[in-house]
Amino acid sequence: MTGPRPTVKDLTGVWLVGARGSVATTVVAGCAALTAGLHEPTGMITETAPFSDCSLPALESLVFGGHDTAVCPLPKRAEELVAGGVLPHGLPTAIAGELAAADSAIRPGGPLPGDDRDDEQLIAAFTEDITGFVRERGPARTVVVHLASTEPAPLPDDDRLPASSLYAAAALRAGCPYVNFTPSSGLHHPKLREAAETSGLPYAGRDGKTGQTLLRSVLAPMFLQRALSVRAWSGTNLLGGGDGAALADPAAAAAKNAGKTRVLTDTLGHRPEGDLHIDDVPALGDWKTAWDHVAFDGFLGSRMVLQTIWQGCDSALAAPLVLDLVRLTAAAHASGLTGPLPGLGFFFKDSDPGAPAGLPDQWLALLEFGARLRGRT
Repeated sequence: MTGPRPTVKDLTGVWLVGARGSVATTVVAGCAALTAGLHEPTGMITETAPFSDCSLPALESLVFGGHDTAVCPLPKRAEELVAGGVLPHGLPTAIAGELAAADSAIRPGGPLPGDDRDDEQLIAAFTEDITGFVRERGPARTVVVHLASTEPAPLPDDDRLPASSLYAAAALRAGCPYVNFTPSSGLHHPKLREAAETSGLPYAGRDGKTGQTLLRSVLAPMFLQRALSVRAWSGTNLLGGGDGAALADPAAAAAKNAGKTRVLTDTLGHRPEGDLHIDDVPALGDWKTAWDHVAFDGFLGSRMVLQTIWQGCDSALAAPLVLDLVRLTAAAHASGLTGPLPGLGFFFKDSDPGAPAGLPDQWLALLEFGARLRGRT
């Protein structure tokens, strides 16, 4: 994990939108812990054998900054995550320098209530924040990753871009590859389609696949391949923390649930009966529980049921995937790849066009993506 200290020309920037949130804090803390050899890279696909020779940026080469409307410093946020059982005890002290360095590069996000800047002024300000980080830290390239709370889907008659799309537009203008790890619009907004297509930059996905949908993307192909007829698929999520609070908004929950349902429709060829619910339970903090109830028919019409329970820490599930996506997207940019990256569909609920729906096929596509990177080095 460790080696010669990277020179400035070897650095890769990571600009996190929502930089003081639970996932972003876990990303920064996790990268520092791995670089220092304090923990193993459990859950990181890019640290496994198939990706060992893909010319990915080293973890110790990553330098962090970002946008956030929150003001709680990263060292304090990390201590809160220790108290919540997300980060191990003693880690914030061991990596205090790295947390402070990342926090010093976080700039105010927006728009906040009362901000009278128009979209162009906000995009220009966000772009300057990103380019200022590049000038100061000197990375060869910087990947922008959207990790902020889920927004409601924009209405057709909205005159203004949603915040996620303002940040995405700034990423393009700053010449940065872009990853959307949330269900928010980001680059998917119709007003940004042309800018994305002509940017000459790689960009990836929407809404990271960390828990319930990960399991659905495994189980749905099983039913299809075994010729078992799924009649109904219902689910419930219990979660707290910032996500729970954000998804208490029915419009935001609807945007989140769309991706969870899409994997079933895309894989099975139809949408089974059943609803998906998200309940905010603040006492759970960064932990979540997901229940699924699958009703299916077997031979001679025999009716059967599969039930699953998924319990996990969302930040700990998401952080290694974010680091994987940063490294893979940076390598794609370095090798001259542009446009959407369907080979990274393994990581997303809402993959880029051309990505398969089931996890086994997505894994094969990811291996092919790695081979493509190797062929360009």
